Amino acid sequence: MTPKTPEQLASTVDGLMDGLRADLVRLAAIPSVAFPGFPSGPVEEAHDLVAELLRDAGVSGVERLDLPDTAPAVYGEIPPPHPGAPTVLLYGHYDVQPPGDEALWLSPPFEPTPVDGEEEALRARGIADDKANVIAHLGMLRAYGGRPPVGIKIVIEGQEEYGSAFDTYPPTDPARFACDAMVVADLGNLRPGTPTLTTGLRGAAEVVVEVRTLDEPRHSGEFGGAAPDALLVLLKALATLHDVHGDVAVEGLRREEWSGTSYTEEEFRALAGVRSGTPLMGSGSLGERLWSGPAVTVVGLDAPGVAHAASAVVPYARAKLNLRFHPRQDPGEAQALLVEHLRSLRPFGVPLTVTPGDTGPGFEAATGGPAHRAARAALAEAWGEQPSYVATGGSIPLVNGLAQAAPGAEVLLFGAQDSMCNLHAPNERVLLSELRGTVVALGAFVREYAADFAAGGDGTRA
Repeated sequence: MTPKTPEQLASTVDGLMDGLRADLVRLAAIPSVAFPGFPSGPVEEAHDLVAELLRDAGVSGVERLDLPDTAPAVYGEIPPPHPGAPTVLLYGHYDVQPPGDEALWLSPPFEPTPVDGEEEALRARGIADDKANVIAHLGMLRAYGGRPPVGIKIVIEGQEEYGSAFDTYPPTDPARFACDAMVVADLGNLRPGTPTLTTGLRGAAEVVVEVRTLDEPRHSGEFGGAAPDALLVLLKALATLHDVHGDVAVEGLRREEWSGTSYTEEEFRALAGVRSGTPLMGSGSLGERLWSGPAVTVVGLDAPGVAHAASAVVPYARAKLNLRFHPRQDPGEAQALLVEHLRSLRPFGVPLTVTPGDTGPGFEAATGGPAHRAARAALAEAWGEQPSYVATGGSIPLVNGLAQAAPGAEVLLFGAQDSMCNLHAPNERVLLSELRGTVVALGAFVREYAADFAAGGDGTRA
């Protein structure tokens, strides 16, 4: 029976959960790390399993998309049930981050294991990011017996974590990705049990700054005090990037007040692992510091290590900077502002060599259309309270590619992760209650969105 009411949908999903849990365990047991140096066999295995599960769920025309230098993506379609019904594109990825230091894991990272002390939670690498969301899409399709009230296009990528040519592929094949709305399920709730729509993604840019002052190291007793120390020059330059409060001091980087929901300071301290007594950086709300304002982080430093340091003036030093910027700021502009700030400096009279690196645009979703209204209603149905709005400092490069391919489509970002799931960290876990809620939300969303079109709402085709 096709679920037509919220009660029928919830009952149907509850009946599916044992099977969805079993398929999540199967998928999470595959070490599908698509990074250089890792074997390609598990990536292919995960691709094949996803394709098999989608076919079994009623997705027609499942095919493999191969692009140069990237893992294969899974693509499939379910035609609209009748003329005039909207089409929804579903996105997720089956690849995962490397496990890192396995000694820090409480159980082997590719052996999905129940989490002690948490009801219905499973621990494994990639089980939240993003395999739970792949399974959530599958659950929605199963709930409707493979015949949802909207047309479906589904894309499950295979190299999202490392980055791939797929990020820029959709605009080159717009017919394949044409849709009225898309659900990008590569994130989740602010906290467990709090329905959350992500409306913004900060952009990212990289910059390398380096200093060379001497031909080679010189004795610090004989030359220190007059010979220019490259490391001191670099540190003085880096110190100008923030003001006394820890706010970014690069002129022109966009910063606005944040009006949505955010973490409490206690939640953020716990999530970030901030040591007791250590103050947070910056001023203003956490949402402003994390999402609607810039951040500059020194992510790498080339300098002599302490353990083997000689008593010598350092001739060369280099730092790699990661810049995160407002979702609506142009990435080239943001990067250029940081580059110009550094190039304008002459610490102790010494010029800096500044090299711009990669950039990635941010994204801000529109929130006034019928898909957004349907998503709000669906999340409220799934979790029993109105959804919160958040942004994220992380990036999902493919979002902009999909938005360019289907410029009229509304973009919705929600899923089965939560901010406490340890994604990209040891002991990543997913709560099955969040997975269930996401399946219900997806099922309610396609029902509400289809009803809006049938009632002559203001939705328009992409």
